[in-house]
Amino acid sequence: MPKTYEELMQKLDELGIKTSTIRHAPVFTVAEAQDLRGQVAGAHTKNLFLKDKKDKFFLVTVGEEAQVDLKTIHTKIGASSRVSFGKPEKLMEYLGLVPGSVSVLGVINDEDHQVKVVLDEHLMRSDIINAHPLSNDATTSIASNDLKRFLKATGHEPLILKIDESNPT
Repeated sequence: MPKTYEELMQKLDELGIKTSTIRHAPVFTVAEAQDLRGQVAGAHTKNLFLKDKKDKFFLVTVGEEAQVDLKTIHTKIGASSRVSFGKPEKLMEYLGLVPGSVSVLGVINDEDHQVKVVLDEHLMRSDIINAHPLSNDATTSIASNDLKRFLKATGHEPLILKIDESNPT
């Protein structure tokens, strides 16, 4: 069974990581989530659950406005071939998430380390990162350094790479 919101918050608390969460109507796209701007400070994210031809899975987290070149991203993230979006069944199996709720915090459910986490370096320059806490009816704010600590505590050493094609630096 996937972890619950309460179990996620308990894990963050055990790690001494402070977060804040606001509840809101479910949002399924970045465009819908942008209606919340002004209520939540920090960088907002877009998440891509990807797979290569050898069934290696990747969770790529970038800023909400980032441009990601799906034709070339495989050369950056260590995929064996061009990537496609992972199927909803695998998203649920590995991250305990459904489409529309994809979040870097879902790695709490990937106990077998089936998913490689990739964070955009420009996003990680933000002090605060915002992500769904396992469902799309809330947004949790977490310090970027604490996000890295959380990922490492779940056994996911994140790759921090330049993914956003719209950002020259």
